[in-house]
Amino acid sequence: MKKIISYLFIACGIAAWSCTSADVNRFIQGASQATLTNEDVGEGLRDALVKGISVGADKASVEDGFFRNELIRIALPEELRNLESTMRQFGLGSEVDRVLLTINRGAESAAREAKPIFINAIRQLTIQDAFAILRGEQDAATRFLQRTTSAQLTELFQPKVQESLNQVGATRHYTDLVNAYNAIPTTRKINPDLNAYVTEMAIDGLFKLIAEEELKIRENPAERTTAIMRRVFGSVN
Repeated sequence: MKKIISYLFIACGIAAWSCTSADVNRFIQGASQATLTNEDVGEGLRDALVKGISVGADKASVEDGFFRNELIRIALPEELRNLESTMRQFGLGSEVDRVLLTINRGAESAAREAKPIFINAIRQLTIQDAFAILRGEQDAATRFLQRTTSAQLTELFQPKVQESLNQVGATRHYTDLVNAYNAIPTTRKINPDLNAYVTEMAIDGLFKLIAEEELKIRENPAERTTAIMRRVFGSVN
């Protein structure tokens, strides 16, 4: 590499110093990309995905990981959210607050199970996928995971969410709230099923956190914690 760069500067001198620093940088970048093998790119992308998933899942799974994070905090289902003020007027404020806390606690508990599911999906990453992600948009890796794992994650996550909701009492509290709301005259009746909603919101929240970590890795070299990550992402910066 040093010899190649030296030759470049010599050529620039012969051309009456017509080469700019931008020309040199583009040349170095091209040479760096040329030294990357398919295996390098695949390994670098897998490292980045594992890091993003690990950090994202860890953030979500601690107490208040969902509840105190405005980006992913789970609100009431839309039909209840639009009528929350009405419920509070009818004396259901404490029940609303309790449901909001417990459904987020359920998501936090279920998120502890997410990491191995995501990491298993990363093993299916092909070389073609890796290059498409590397050259793609800032959230290309996250969108790849959404596209390839959402259905499987939902299937695997739902029983874990249900178990977590039961453990923190969210299912009972939510059912009590909906039944109390349904008892209000002239209101449109609501289905008290909670599992599918929290599962969808929990998985969506995890992807949002993973997208945050992906952006950090792409934009900040200090976030690239392995040598292969630095080489791979450095080649496109």
